[in-house]
Amino acid sequence: MGKRRKGRPIDGVIIIDKGPGMTSNDVVQRTKRLFFAAKAGHTGSLDPLATGVLPVCLGESTKFSQYLLDADKTYESTFCFGRTTDTADADGKTVREADASQLTSKMLENAIAQYRGDIEQVPPMYSALKKDGQPLYKLAREGIEIEREARPVTIYRFELISLTVDGLLAKAKVLIACSKGTYVRSLAEDLGRDLEVGCHVETLRRIKAGPYAIEQAISLEDLEAKRGEQRAESLDELLLPVDSPVSILPKLCLDDDSGFYFMRGQAVMDTEVYRLGDEGDKVRVFQESGEFLGVGEITGEGSVSPKRLVATNSAS
Repeated sequence: MGKRRKGRPIDGVIIIDKGPGMTSNDVVQRTKRLFFAAKAGHTGSLDPLATGVLPVCLGESTKFSQYLLDADKTYESTFCFGRTTDTADADGKTVREADASQLTSKMLENAIAQYRGDIEQVPPMYSALKKDGQPLYKLAREGIEIEREARPVTIYRFELISLTVDGLLAKAKVLIACSKGTYVRSLAEDLGRDLEVGCHVETLRRIKAGPYAIEQAISLEDLEAKRGEQRAESLDELLLPVDSPVSILPKLCLDDDSGFYFMRGQAVMDTEVYRLGDEGDKVRVFQESGEFLGVGEITGEGSVSPKRLVATNSAS
């Protein structure tokens, strides 16, 4: 027999406003304990320096976390020009300083314009990407730097909010909306190189991840205060539906008979399929009663085949 999992079989998504200095795994483990959940996982890590939106999936919702890994993100950040660090953020050691006091908003806006749209970006050495099974940040800590291939990313918005001068440093507040796989630290490094003064990320706050916004988030401190001496069930009202990670997908409702066969791994016909998308497109599948069954894929025969099913009929 397999080992029985400790905790409640609770399903749903909680949006945590991650604080600074914590790892994403720290957040997941504390959230899991507060909900006394049997299973929990995050949907793409934030650096310890970063704050903001970190969706934590509980139970069956973990099956759909990949959709959030692939989702677009939005950040607010402070770029510090005139100081370069080995990690490209404020947690690193200073490796170069320069006079950035002459930097103007017009100069910075002209430089930023080159990074909007589809670009190629070289990932930083201090990242979780792996080379021969070894995370790059571990190699970087050993003083080893390897060549990294540029990757395509999309910058939907890159706006300068404000620019202030502090001695020899210039600090820019920026807003960045981008595709998955974008490194804000690399954007800062690249701008610092272009302007010949160096740059690092001083603060980084994620304000949106996929369908989730910072307005929906709760800090761990507030979550702990709400739980207090009460049972874990007192927090359940804060959970978003199991299907919320895939809320961007079209919704398909099946009758009871079709739902029965779909849940057993069989493709089913439905007249609504062609209205919802083309062959290969994904859809959220529900029973007519409102129960979320999982994610299906439209086939060429006007049917939908199951791709990821929930183990229980979790209502949306």
